[in-house]
Amino acid sequence: MDVMEPIYLVGGSKGGVGKSMVTLALADYLQRHDIHAMLLETDTSNPDVMKALRDDMKCSAYDLDDADGWIGFVNFCAEHRGAAVIVNTAARNQTGVTRYGGTLARTLAELGRQLVVFWVINRQRDSLELLHIFGQTFPDTVTHVVRNGYFGKPDKFTLYQELQLRRSIEMKGRSLDFPDLADRVADELRSQRISIRKAAETMHIGQRAELFRWRELCDAMFAQVIDVDRTVHEQ
Repeated sequence: MDVMEPIYLVGGSKGGVGKSMVTLALADYLQRHDIHAMLLETDTSNPDVMKALRDDMKCSAYDLDDADGWIGFVNFCAEHRGAAVIVNTAARNQTGVTRYGGTLARTLAELGRQLVVFWVINRQRDSLELLHIFGQTFPDTVTHVVRNGYFGKPDKFTLYQELQLRRSIEMKGRSLDFPDLADRVADELRSQRISIRKAAETMHIGQRAELFRWRELCDAMFAQVIDVDRTVHEQ
């Protein structure tokens, strides 16, 4: 019987915190460790991550602002039981999560899936307040808070460090530090809408050297929370 891979949801519920870059890094990490993965894109108005990954893995898009999108989301997870599902969330999805997220929460046990959340934050209060709201819909999920190094070193995230929320997160999950990538390389990834795998093959040597440095740090971060040493699936 196939192992049921997790659903990895990359959230943050606001724009500009770095969700797309974390999603690209996660997809790259899973693929290089031979974990079959698929992308579920929820930013239907600006699906840049799906455009970057469509040559690397199966992708599908659902609008989580309405009930139909959540139904499609759950059915997608049921239809692809042998694959890890990476969910790239749109900045606007918080209202949809509050209204309809229970559709997923109520079906996780039947799906046989664990929901693992990577919640990306900057140094402001609103992304943490939105995490608290998200947690009310998914109280039993494993959540890892990802401090985006673009906004500074870990000791600069003083608001998160001081909150009771951090202590509750770390009872089940981890506080992770996502490495900063040089602007020149990050901008090229975004403008060309290419995957990290593709960038590692096509970028100029200087950009590739920086990409490999950053990739190693991403690997170290994900290795803290993702077990890639799995028993081969039974046929």
